[in-house]
Amino acid sequence: MLRTEPAAISPAEFFERSRARLRFDVPPGLVDPDIIPSSGDYGTDRMLQIISREQPIRPAAVLIPVVDHPQPTVLLTLRAAHLNDHAGQISFPGGKIDATDASPLDAALREAWEEVGLTRDFIDPIGYLDLYGTSFGFRILPTVARVKPGFKLRISAAEVDDAFEVPLAFLMNPANHQVHAKEFRGMERSYYAMPFGERYIWGATAGILRVLYQRIYLS
Repeated sequence: MLRTEPAAISPAEFFERSRARLRFDVPPGLVDPDIIPSSGDYGTDRMLQIISREQPIRPAAVLIPVVDHPQPTVLLTLRAAHLNDHAGQISFPGGKIDATDASPLDAALREAWEEVGLTRDFIDPIGYLDLYGTSFGFRILPTVARVKPGFKLRISAAEVDDAFEVPLAFLMNPANHQVHAKEFRGMERSYYAMPFGERYIWGATAGILRVLYQRIYLS
């Protein structure tokens, strides 16, 4: 059952807890096919086991940019409609980890620059969140970061159609964490959705935000 009480910690406490609870240790499951990231949902975990046998691992990194306004926001992107993977979906800045990237953190920072022009001097990385697996074979390692306000974005039309901010308080309120379900090869798998006005935040993005809530907001 979902918890329905509002998430009630201050912005300062959010960043303090994040620094206390997150590290930059890279989990072996990012590249080890025998380690299946756990989602906590049986149908999803079973799906990931099947996908891991059929597709090569696709290590990826994303940035969770928490903008340090008096009431913090999370910077999200709308992926370009012409992309092959997750076209038109809401996402974090990020993508596949290249061989030239020194670390998943470096990949996330590079992607944030390439996709929306967010420069590293505005970004204060805090640590990695839990590894997250997707039905496309991606193993996503998210980096939580504190972002200074005042940046100017430069949207790359090749990858992103739009960028926007959503209040952290909305995303971290479990009353807004809807659970939807669909079938995958005869099995039901559930996924999170967090609709915000006209923005439909769902799938891996909503799932990663739910993990952030569980790691930082739940004692």
